Amino acid sequence: MKKQYIIKNSKLHGKGLFANSYIKAGTNIIEYVGEKITKAQSDKIAELQLKKAEKNKDEGQVYIFTLNDKYDINGNVPYNKARLMNHSCNPNCDTDIIDNKIWIRSFKDIRKGQELTYDYGFSFDVDDFRDHVCKCGSRNCVGFIVTETDWKKLGKYLRKLADNCKKTSQ
Repeated sequence: MKKQYIIKNSKLHGKGLFANSYIKAGTNIIEYVGEKITKAQSDKIAELQLKKAEKNKDEGQVYIFTLNDKYDINGNVPYNKARLMNHSCNPNCDTDIIDNKIWIRSFKDIRKGQELTYDYGFSFDVDDFRDHVCKCGSRNCVGFIVTETDWKKLGKYLRKLADNCKKTSQ
């Protein structure tokens, strides 16, 4: 079966996956693969990687994907090309777990050459959201990589911060 994607430089971030041909909505494009790890291992790996990123003044490249309540997939392996798929606040793909496998699939028709993106789905957390700045450039971008279901929480929090700043500057 012909790969449905090619790897190219991305305007969003580093490398990305791009449609190698027209992709119909509902198509499984690529499996997110890697080492199956426990939640405890996942937390340690993420913490180490974020510390390394802080030290190097680089963005944190954490490729951990939730599989279920007990396990995650550490996708930081060279054979996991899905790790190169970038986030967008206006994605054309989403994820689906089928038979304990993580699939990235199109939810709309995708033209040849279009970058394949999905919402990374980070939950809004007051302490951590600033660590995940979004540069997707879509019209509905909220500025941070926060799952769409938490956009209202983020907006409410940012408005509260802005109001507090106005009050203290008066």
